[in-house]
Amino acid sequence: MHVVPGLKVLYFGTPVVLISSVNADGTANLAPMSSAWWLNQSCVLGLGNSARTTANLLRDGDCVLNLPSSALVDAVDRLALTTGRPDVPDHKAAQGYRYEPDKFAAAGLTEQASDLVRAPRVAECPIQLECRVVSAHPVGRPSPQATAFQVEVLRAHVEEDLVIPGTSHVDPLGWDPLIMKFCEFFGGGENVHPSRLAEGWNMPHDLRTAAG
Repeated sequence: MHVVPGLKVLYFGTPVVLISSVNADGTANLAPMSSAWWLNQSCVLGLGNSARTTANLLRDGDCVLNLPSSALVDAVDRLALTTGRPDVPDHKAAQGYRYEPDKFAAAGLTEQASDLVRAPRVAECPIQLECRVVSAHPVGRPSPQATAFQVEVLRAHVEEDLVIPGTSHVDPLGWDPLIMKFCEFFGGGENVHPSRLAEGWNMPHDLRTAAG
């Protein structure tokens, strides 16, 4: 029997992306997000309008989609509840967000120069996609609260061990992406790390009971 619970969150399972962009002063911003999907050589990104990343993409147009493996969950979680905006929006402050000017240092990750865009890559991420914004569309009625960006993938960098020898294909058995399901981190089908984001959003999950 189906029920109609009036779902508050619809994150059924999407890959985590560390999206790097360029701030107005030329420094790098880095933010975790999980509203992304790919089609051919394009990707669509869903970002809240209060995010520094959204402002950077609207102004500069360059970004890198860095795809962390599940082994990088610690670094990703260190970025949860941080923002690159010194004027932390009230709704984010209420959830426990804080201003963090150096996201790479906060996460313990390394900036790596890109080939075609100004935004840096994350050296530790096994897959890095250099992108440029093609279009931006407001999302939400009557007052848009988010923006859907279409970006073109200009160049893909992949760890050699993940490429099937003699092909241009990623080995799906070797690639273990970090997945977010309902604000919780998963890899290989298992919950791999407690989530600060889930705590900030007051998610009602009791994963310890499920694991027991």
